[in-house]
Amino acid sequence: MEELIAKRYLKAIKQSSDTETMQNIALIFSVLAQSFNDEKFNRVINNPDVSKNQKSEILLAAVKSVGSKDVDNLIKLLAEHDRIAIIPALAEIMRKDIAKTNKSYSGIVYSDSDIDTRVIEDLGNGLGNRFNSKISLKFVKNDFNGIKVDVEDLGVEISFSKSRINSQIIEHIVKAI
Repeated sequence: MEELIAKRYLKAIKQSSDTETMQNIALIFSVLAQSFNDEKFNRVINNPDVSKNQKSEILLAAVKSVGSKDVDNLIKLLAEHDRIAIIPALAEIMRKDIAKTNKSYSGIVYSDSDIDTRVIEDLGNGLGNRFNSKISLKFVKNDFNGIKVDVEDLGVEISFSKSRINSQIIEHIVKAI
């Protein structure tokens, strides 16, 4: 539900902002969204005894140094309609929209063995060429027996399992005999 509401706000922001302003607003809201991970912050924001104006003032004080009227007005609007809780969803939707507009995505490479950074760059460049985008990949070591590439914003997941490749090689050899 929050995502649907956030998309409406995103549409309004896009209509009234250029690309650079949109990126700045997205950056500010991603920082605000991180505040929602703090338990004390959530207690204050979700407290029914704290008025909408007080919640608005807390958020406005957090972004005061930016000095953006657009951000201030958006925060006031969210507080007025009691929708402060959608800030994390709004930040995520803005990030995805900017990535889609710029055709610049990030992904993760999972494997149980170390992978050379050059190989990771080549994987990113190959996928980028395939999807006509710029894809930057980050390596995360885990217990996956093979290689798994995940670019969530594009909906792409590619995996090469060592055990599956070994079984396919054995099947192929058996068929050849």
